[in-house]
Amino acid sequence: MFALFDIPAQALFGQLLLGLINGSFYAILSLGLAIIFGLLNIINFSHGAQYMTGAFVAWMLLNYAGIGYWWALLLAPLIVGIFGVILERLLISRLYKLDHLYGLLLTFGVALIVQGLFRNQFGVSGLPYAIPPELAGGYRLPFMFLPTYRAWVVIACLVVCLATWLAIEKTKLGAYLRAATENPALVQAFGVNVPLLLTLTYGFGVALAAFAGVLAAPVLSVNPNMGADIIIVVFAVVVIGGMGSILGAIVTGFSLGLVEGLTKVVYPEASSTVIFVIMALVLLIKPAGLFGRTA
Repeated sequence: MFALFDIPAQALFGQLLLGLINGSFYAILSLGLAIIFGLLNIINFSHGAQYMTGAFVAWMLLNYAGIGYWWALLLAPLIVGIFGVILERLLISRLYKLDHLYGLLLTFGVALIVQGLFRNQFGVSGLPYAIPPELAGGYRLPFMFLPTYRAWVVIACLVVCLATWLAIEKTKLGAYLRAATENPALVQAFGVNVPLLLTLTYGFGVALAAFAGVLAAPVLSVNPNMGADIIIVVFAVVVIGGMGSILGAIVTGFSLGLVEGLTKVVYPEASSTVIFVIMALVLLIKPAGLFGRTA
């Protein structure tokens, strides 16, 4: 059952690559969730729907407007981020002083509405989105074949995650944002428009989900259920890393993707549950998560 050394190297590294790709999506999606929860105290259950919307916007830009992958990688997060800004201003901003349950219920309802709209319009079958020609093909390594697009997904997610972490933890704007969540009145006294700052923060978290959706479009079929399939796992990743921990979301996302990929090789039957088993163990040992801070 656990004959790891009997597995061919190509199969082992192939599954680890798939795990790393999944981990890249886990990392960037959990990063957006961690930003929204850690800085706005909102459990954004519509994150999966926003991820799916990003993929659909890229598909529609290509098929209805002739706009290719590279422009879609910029425009789709911007369009979905603007939708997030409108949602925050109209609804979510009214919930900041209420219990987390209200935000969870609201965003869960938004997710159902968005998924229902896309399902009614496009059905449930997957829509293809071609890999851009510049990223087609791959490299024949001594131990495996490395598709160029898969390597690009991992690099793009890693760069965006690290840049986001640096912006929040190491810049003046990030310091203002963290302070605004602790003492908004004090930050407002320094001339900072706190409501606008919080609105843009939510929009940025949503844009990260849409960015992941565009990256996923050529790898997965674009369909209304793609967000629902991944969001539960992403929430488990966030819990393991620590709710609201930016670094925890990044490190845990990539690490658990690799663990999941290795489990598919060693014990495939457990690959769909291994992350939840790890979550249960972490909650037993450290309820605040691996990178979370205890109250």
